[in-house]
Amino acid sequence: MRFLKISIITVLLCITQNIFSQNFKFGKVSVDELKQTEHQLDPSANAAILYREYETRFEYAEHEGFFIITEVFERIKIYKKEGFDWANKTIGLYQGAGSSREEISSLKGYTYFLEGSKIQEVKLKKDGIFDEKLNKYYKIKKFTMPNIKEGSVIEYKYTIKTPFVSNIDAYRFQETIPVNSVKLNYSTPEYFNYKTHQKGWIPIEIKKDAKERQMQYRYTSAPTSMSVTYKTHTSEVNFRENIYNVNLNNVPALKEEAYAGNIENYMSSLKFELAYTKFPNSVGENYATSWEAVSESIYKSEAFGSELKKENYFSKDIDNLISGVSNENEKTMLIFNYIKTKMNWDTYRGIYTDKGVKSAYKEGVGNMAEINLMLTAMLRYARINANPILISTKNNGIPVFPTRHGFNAVISGVELNNHVLLLDASNNDSEIDILDPKLMNWKGRIIRKDGSSTWVSLIPSTAASISTMIKSAIGPDFNVSGSAQSRYTGHFTNEMRSTYALLNEDDQRKELEMEMGETELSNIQFENLKTLYKPVTLKYDFETTDRVEEIGGKLYITPLLFLTTKESPFTLETRNYPVDFKFPRKIRNIINIEIPEGYEVESIPETVNFGFGQKLGSFRFQISNTGNKIQLSTELSINNPVIDSSEYENLKGFYQLFIEKENEKVVLKKIE
Repeated sequence: MRFLKISIITVLLCITQNIFSQNFKFGKVSVDELKQTEHQLDPSANAAILYREYETRFEYAEHEGFFIITEVFERIKIYKKEGFDWANKTIGLYQGAGSSREEISSLKGYTYFLEGSKIQEVKLKKDGIFDEKLNKYYKIKKFTMPNIKEGSVIEYKYTIKTPFVSNIDAYRFQETIPVNSVKLNYSTPEYFNYKTHQKGWIPIEIKKDAKERQMQYRYTSAPTSMSVTYKTHTSEVNFRENIYNVNLNNVPALKEEAYAGNIENYMSSLKFELAYTKFPNSVGENYATSWEAVSESIYKSEAFGSELKKENYFSKDIDNLISGVSNENEKTMLIFNYIKTKMNWDTYRGIYTDKGVKSAYKEGVGNMAEINLMLTAMLRYARINANPILISTKNNGIPVFPTRHGFNAVISGVELNNHVLLLDASNNDSEIDILDPKLMNWKGRIIRKDGSSTWVSLIPSTAASISTMIKSAIGPDFNVSGSAQSRYTGHFTNEMRSTYALLNEDDQRKELEMEMGETELSNIQFENLKTLYKPVTLKYDFETTDRVEEIGGKLYITPLLFLTTKESPFTLETRNYPVDFKFPRKIRNIINIEIPEGYEVESIPETVNFGFGQKLGSFRFQISNTGNKIQLSTELSINNPVIDSSEYENLKGFYQLFIEKENEKVVLKKIE
């Protein structure tokens, strides 16, 4: 029997109650909601999700099989102009092979506001709805709610249809603004069995239930000896439906603070993983798997492992490139730089090739998989122990359970001297072992030729550094002038290049002065700003007017001058997600200040050396006075770039201590 089509079951939006004791129904916005001027539990919030609802069910069609329908309804209150961005919505729709694609329908939206005591509404129209093609695999539906103003309430609803029953987007229960009430109703036929995976620090109670469901469907019978025409029949099937319910109220905002990384990795959400299927009169199929099985499955794919075996399209070029070279490090460098020069990235990441490595090589353009699989194949051809590394970018989140969909990018790894060198040839500005921070998401999965796989760290083992030396003197007007030289290594070189390489001299000066207070720079000189594999150096002359105060005939000097940290980036009372410094770092300063004639040192800060956690970080402050000179040396080290939230209080205290130390004064008095 073949299925043709099923009548759609109408799902009524459930009525729930939030902190304002209101029943939510699309189109029924209250005057009380519109009159609110601030959030009841979080007055600092610029907006709030008053209500969010997900209603998910399975349907069936003859030529499609089972597919999933998810209805989304959301109501948002805008308190301040800073919350206007919440009136913009972007929905990603995956486009698979053939006719397998996600679709959106039934999009409706309204903006509500008060004129006097009367509620006015403005409908979302076609001119506020946009379609974009992100790449071959994703298109985007965007919409912007009309007539937004402070105090507005917006609401919208839409329906998503997806055939991808094994890869269901996570249901989000938390945002960077408060969520007053959120509800999920997830219903699945007994044929599909799912595991649930929770993310975030807020406990999620899942209530499970089941009921009998009757599904009507139509099917077409083939011609018989009694009839020459196809006939359409309607029939019914009864099955048990498993139901998962989640209701959360008063979900606090996940406040974003400095060094958050991708904060969405830590928002409370729920993910459904297809564990196995069991259809009537058939053998069950197991989908639950291990990372080893996932890696092996990806490696065996035609658009992955098979591409690594192709050599004929590049063999002559690589033979010429490495002719006479025997050193493995030199070979690796030559091939890596050759690919970066030869290939241009089309901006799509992914783990599978699109047109294939051979075509990409010929055209000089490819996606991330094509470029880095090509690189891996070339390195292997040169007898280098190279293997692909599957990773999940920070925007994609940390894969919490084994799934082929947990990875969205691939790089190359070279195993030399008990260390895995990380290479990404899709980025023309990258260096060996220095990845774009967006890719440095915990660990990657390296897959070797023999099919084995294991996790490798994506975090650099060597700290990036900034070393600054300053020679200065205090003038008769109590301004401080002098010269400075800074040297940047590791990931700091990438930051400097991305910030300054394309700026003219005047814009470079303005950018540098931005964080220096009342300081003017001149004679700015960069070295190696466009040269990879060499430290970037910066030299300049300066004059600063706000580092010395005269009070009662004494001079109070901030000895770190414009390098002083003004305030801590960590201001939250508690933090429920890690601190992500991206990479380990050391920041060193050596400062010499010449004391003006007629003055001598009355007091200087004490020398200190302290740290926090189990060698997670440290700070050293050493100062001395010799003759008419003050000499200061400081070093701030962050040894582990990802600090767990359990260490937040210690980190916050550590920052407070070293900032206070940096702001202590040297006191000069007049010589009698």
